[in-house]
Amino acid sequence: MATSSDPKSPPITSDMHTDYTVGQDNIVGQLGPVGFDIHNRVFVISALASLVFIVLTLLFPEQAGSIFQSIVSFATGTLDWYFMGLVDFFILFCVALVVLPYGSIRLGGPDARPEHSYLSWFAMLFTAGIGIGLLFFSVLEPVYHANVSLPLGVTSPFGADGSLNPEAIPEASALGLAGTFLHWGIHGWAVYVVMALALAIFSYNKGLPFSIRSAFFPILGERVWGWWGHVIDILAVFSTLFGLATALGLGAKQANAGMNFIFGLDVTTTTQVIVIMLVTAVALVSVWRGLEGGVKKLSEINMVLAVLFFFFVLFAGPTLVGLSGFWTGLETYVKDFIPLSAPFGRDDASYRQAWTIFYWAWWVSWAPFVGMFIARVSRGRTIREFVICVLLVPSLFIFVWMGVFGGIALDQLYADPAGSLVKEYVIDNYSPELALFGMLDRLPMTGLMSTLGIILALIFFVTSSDSGSLVIDTITAGGKIDAPRPQRMFWATVEGLIAIVLLLGGGLSALQAGVTATAIPFSIVMLLMCYSIIKALNGELRRIRA
Repeated sequence: MATSSDPKSPPITSDMHTDYTVGQDNIVGQLGPVGFDIHNRVFVISALASLVFIVLTLLFPEQAGSIFQSIVSFATGTLDWYFMGLVDFFILFCVALVVLPYGSIRLGGPDARPEHSYLSWFAMLFTAGIGIGLLFFSVLEPVYHANVSLPLGVTSPFGADGSLNPEAIPEASALGLAGTFLHWGIHGWAVYVVMALALAIFSYNKGLPFSIRSAFFPILGERVWGWWGHVIDILAVFSTLFGLATALGLGAKQANAGMNFIFGLDVTTTTQVIVIMLVTAVALVSVWRGLEGGVKKLSEINMVLAVLFFFFVLFAGPTLVGLSGFWTGLETYVKDFIPLSAPFGRDDASYRQAWTIFYWAWWVSWAPFVGMFIARVSRGRTIREFVICVLLVPSLFIFVWMGVFGGIALDQLYADPAGSLVKEYVIDNYSPELALFGMLDRLPMTGLMSTLGIILALIFFVTSSDSGSLVIDTITAGGKIDAPRPQRMFWATVEGLIAIVLLLGGGLSALQAGVTATAIPFSIVMLLMCYSIIKALNGELRRIRA
């Protein structure tokens, strides 16, 4: 019988039997004052490969930058159809789970009941899958898409001579917002659904360890505890590492830009490296304090600050314009959902390849990290309830945020193009990390709110590093959730180092390359997961009907 990694789990009658127990292949010991409890192959290979990557990138930054750029070009120019078709498939898969009899199956078995109220559950879903992106992209994307990348070939309001065509503004603004919603809406959350559902079903319903490899038991059988499983977990580690490193790198760039905007501090890679080092040090303290005293308290503080920040922008700016941005973007997103999702027959390569493909790769990279968290807090939900809520609730919240920030920024841009910092930072002299501060420049208390934006970015930085190191440590500890804290501190340090070497090895393009390079193989893992999920759910239906 399988042994679940959750000590509170009741005995499970499963159609999948194994004698494997969590941590049976681990090495447990003491290195001076530091204890360790690691999977003997997954940890060692993941750690050594990460350190080799860090050293080689530091020693050969130019060659690394060239390789990173080649990876981005290959993924966006050659595999664009694959990534778009992949995420579209995940959405169709989610819809099928809702409408077919699978939807009535409960995570944890027929007698399981939710451990959290709807309000608490929704709050945790929201905090799970977002972070620095809310600050970095909420102004940048709507403005850039409406005027430069032009989704579905919409006409830019600015002519070649820089003149403004008022008649083109409504359509361009609507599609700029809808194009942003595409990247932050149900497409990405469908990726999370697949990962979280696989972890939840095989752990709660089948009694297998809370590990990504468990989802492949229907395909590999007992071999999943051997090298096949090791490879799957190692891919998950690298996917998570590079997904997090991208977020950390963007956070450092935006924090540096904010310091330049307020205090005149130069925007340099050196400054960004120092920011990463300082915030990683804070993350290490948070990791040492544990979940309750560290990341949980920081998340609560961040939620309060984020809500205050949002309502300030909404009410200090043109409120109706902000709310109109949300509604117009949502209406256009729904209307053009299929054309924006289509992998073929499009004339918007700048938008689709440079933006959408990067996002789909980034969502895949974050899937192990966010999927594990969502699975942990969703026991007792029916699959229908789970899928609908995970797809829609966080998406709607993000749409409100992005719609308000993007709508106000677009209004500022078109009302006074000549004096708009948003235009300077996003269109004229592309400085994406400054976009948010360009919008805040036209609102009251610019310095105070810009400082709050920097603080939010840094706390998002810390909580992402802390939570991500917990997930990576769980994977590399053979599924154990109570491994020694120094191991989590090790992975938090590695995340910071990878973010640093990616910045040194090519900046934003290197961050994108790190995500796409790991997302390509891990996307295949996720496709196979869909097959395993159906196999597992068929077994659940047979047990229910027996």
